[in-house]
Amino acid sequence: MALIVQKYGGTSVGSPDRIKNLARRVARFKALGHQIVVVVSAMSGETNRLINLAKEIMPEPDPRELDVMVATGEQVTIGLTSMALMELGLKAKSYTGSQVRIVTDNAHTKARILSIDEDRIRTDLNAGYVVVVAGFQGVDENGNITTLGRGGSDTTGVALAAALKADECQIYTDVDGVYTTDPRVVPEARRLKSITFEEMLELASQGSKVLQIRSVEFAGKYKVKLRVLSSFEEDGEGTLITFEDPENKDSNMEQPIISGIAFNRDEAKIMVLGVPDKPGIAYQILGPVADAKIDVDMIIQNMGADGTTDFTFTVHKNDMTKALGILNQVQAHIGAREIRGDDKIAKVSIVGVGMRSHVGIASQMFRTLAEEGINIQMISTSEIKIAVVIDEKYMELAVRVLHKAFELEEA
Repeated sequence: MALIVQKYGGTSVGSPDRIKNLARRVARFKALGHQIVVVVSAMSGETNRLINLAKEIMPEPDPRELDVMVATGEQVTIGLTSMALMELGLKAKSYTGSQVRIVTDNAHTKARILSIDEDRIRTDLNAGYVVVVAGFQGVDENGNITTLGRGGSDTTGVALAAALKADECQIYTDVDGVYTTDPRVVPEARRLKSITFEEMLELASQGSKVLQIRSVEFAGKYKVKLRVLSSFEEDGEGTLITFEDPENKDSNMEQPIISGIAFNRDEAKIMVLGVPDKPGIAYQILGPVADAKIDVDMIIQNMGADGTTDFTFTVHKNDMTKALGILNQVQAHIGAREIRGDDKIAKVSIVGVGMRSHVGIASQMFRTLAEEGINIQMISTSEIKIAVVIDEKYMELAVRVLHKAFELEEA
């Protein structure tokens, strides 16, 4: 008998029929003797509907009241899911985040989990119940309802699995696992049977939408075994995310191994040209940007022929105008000759633990792009990742040729 946490996303609970399918799946696991905790999101599109409703009343909704409102989406699905389980003859009980006592900080709309009181859930599991918990939400120390930000239901599922020391946390979504890249861009993309946490974290951070990055970080920190599965398939192994090396890598340690290719269309590039080359200039540029709560991703700095420095970095595309406005205000103070923005870029990244033990991965990537006439504007690397910024119009071509160059379609 195992203790399993199953998390179901918005598409998985998007209608009464889908909720009934979810219940039948849970019943099969329960029949095998497993203890099951179910974490559900709001119905697909419901959170957006609630946010838009709030904006009709208040264009910039108060964060505390917005959390009170959007948390109701998951409250509906936990009730419906519990009723669907009861209709199948199972004992089921639903809990909101506050009822479980998922305690968070007080950062409304983007709270972080501080602690979970799992005693009530354990008592119910031992009494034979399927426990159904609302994802995405918690409560601060003063009793205020909080939400964890978009994708927060994944984080709830992983956090509960960590607190309960579950044997596995299963993330059910509308895809049947983690692929070498998006099959909509490369039809030959292959589902991976397993992948390391490090690789999954890099893929998530570089644009892969399968798992929310905070949930992967949480799973890695607390060593929670994750599996990504499709809620629309009766059977299937999905993709196991583990601390061990992925499939077959133990017998191919000397081979150049890339596990996947991620891409991101949502970044913009900002260039601060001709600034003095002196200590502290990077802080003078990025300090005001950070103070405005704008996240910076890739950064490069180049020495110009005239002794000045060109400083280039990327931000989310939605933050480009705001960042440019801030930099234009400090342009005279930092002594910049010119400030430019470009939102017609894309980031493409290759990820794989094989980079640690094999040389030539970067040169193969750069050669492949050069042969297609794709210019690289920025480069960022880690131990198991190489990311490049290119012109947005070449993004899908770059993903396709890199997928083929590294033979990712081959099992």
